[in-house]
Amino acid sequence: MRPQALAEFIGQEHLIGKDKILGRLLDKRQLPSMLLWGPPGVGKTTLARLLASLSGANFVFFSAVTSGVKDIRKIVEDSQVVRDRDGTQTILFVDEIHRFNKAQQDGFLPHVESGLLTLIGATTENPSFHVIAPLLSRCRVLILEPLSDDHLAAIIHQALTNRERGLGDMEITVEEEALTHLVRMADGDARIALNSLEIAASLAAPDSSGTLTLTLATAEEAFQRRSLRYDKDGEEHYNLISALHKSLRDSDPDGSLYWLCRMLASGEEPLYIARRLIRFASEDIGNADPQALAIAINGRDSYHTLGTPEGELALAQVVIYLATAPKSNAVYAAYNQVMGDIRKTGSLPVPLHIRNAPTKLMKEIGYGKGYQYAHDQEDALVAQDHLPPELAGRRYYHPTNRGHEAIVKDRLTKWREILKEREKKTSC
Repeated sequence: MRPQALAEFIGQEHLIGKDKILGRLLDKRQLPSMLLWGPPGVGKTTLARLLASLSGANFVFFSAVTSGVKDIRKIVEDSQVVRDRDGTQTILFVDEIHRFNKAQQDGFLPHVESGLLTLIGATTENPSFHVIAPLLSRCRVLILEPLSDDHLAAIIHQALTNRERGLGDMEITVEEEALTHLVRMADGDARIALNSLEIAASLAAPDSSGTLTLTLATAEEAFQRRSLRYDKDGEEHYNLISALHKSLRDSDPDGSLYWLCRMLASGEEPLYIARRLIRFASEDIGNADPQALAIAINGRDSYHTLGTPEGELALAQVVIYLATAPKSNAVYAAYNQVMGDIRKTGSLPVPLHIRNAPTKLMKEIGYGKGYQYAHDQEDALVAQDHLPPELAGRRYYHPTNRGHEAIVKDRLTKWREILKEREKKTSC
């Protein structure tokens, strides 16, 4: 059912609709090198074939999974022959271009620059992360969107009525509920929709009159499980963990639980999620709720003990706890500020009075001299510097007024007032 003409192509109206970019380029019969970026089953390969056909170019299909640099050399040689013979341009379509390493992608560069090849790459991954900068700068990036429910319904209808390439000869009747189920389960992917339709058609039983009716029960049988769009190493992985992290930070337990379950249902490694929750407990909650870190660690250990699916409930409990806990990034901010000062000032020496002096020589040269032992002082408080002289007086930790950190802030304020009063008395 791959479209044979642009009029049969369904979806991506923002690219091939009236007065859109691809339509204007085809009118001029000038196609630049481009990258088609979008999820599976939205028409990247089909669109590339149609563009090549309409432009009159020589189309060469190239798979980054099964081909290598040696194949590129052969394509270059053949393209040169074709251009020398009749001036025909070659469009090289590279499927899953993100799977090529840097050296392999470098192999395209001189031939794209010379104009010998017009490169059309297809990728499900963000080109910014997976395509080298020199190649990326020479290509137009066109973003293909997931197909809508209406698009998928139209594609299924085409397959049911087309007698040459589809299921038209079977004269299948589809119940509305069955069509809705196929569309919803396909999740924007035409390939999944067509594969499921084909399976459902083979399972459909004729009624007494010989008519084949595709029912909801048949559609559900054909599509045993919803396959959520996800790639553990790709952009969608980072999109979902970002959604979880931001929902937690914004104290939204419902959104947080949804994104957790989306990741689990998509096949994400639960222990990866557990590690990110532990990080979140320190970065975004900190001492506003010191128990958050312990609970996140317990959640990880619980999953490690129980496994799937029982242990996933522990992660859900952790997510809801973290989402509803008071928030503070004071520890995170203090840590970053200290690390920034260390990068600027280097290895500043430890002040002598807080160095240990286990030998006579160390004592003679001043190690530990003037050190005040806190437990010997009133309230176990001492007024002595603990930072290198170059950083004296710096304050890195600024507790908030939220949760347990409000108690910490009040405690630090009182301690500083006591030391200030003591200093005044000493000076008098």
